[in-house]
Amino acid sequence: MRAKDAVGQYGERVAARHLLDAGLTIVATNWRCADGEIDIVAFEHGVVVICEVKTRTSELFGVPAEAVTRTKADRLRRLAMLWLREHPAGGAEVRFDVVSVLVPKAGGPVVEHLRGAF
Repeated sequence: MRAKDAVGQYGERVAARHLLDAGLTIVATNWRCADGEIDIVAFEHGVVVICEVKTRTSELFGVPAEAVTRTKADRLRRLAMLWLREHPAGGAEVRFDVVSVLVPKAGGPVVEHLRGAF
């Protein structure tokens, strides 16, 4: 496994723990279809939460959340529609969050949860 992939998987585990600790219920991780992947699907008070997780080891190229471009946001919206087609949520509201995980060389990870990011 490439180091970049290992960092990403670690970040997704950290993000999932953060979301659980914040009271969200995770219903899917790494949900895939032919069009792409959703990192985490969760519920919070009846709202479907589609979470994109971005992990970096430094801020040299900006904070992790800055990696979610308009193109990525548009793709996640399409993927959310596909997920909802397979998992009907009875007209529940959908929210798109970004969980930013910074993994410094020393110390624990720094997590920022951006609710309703786009």
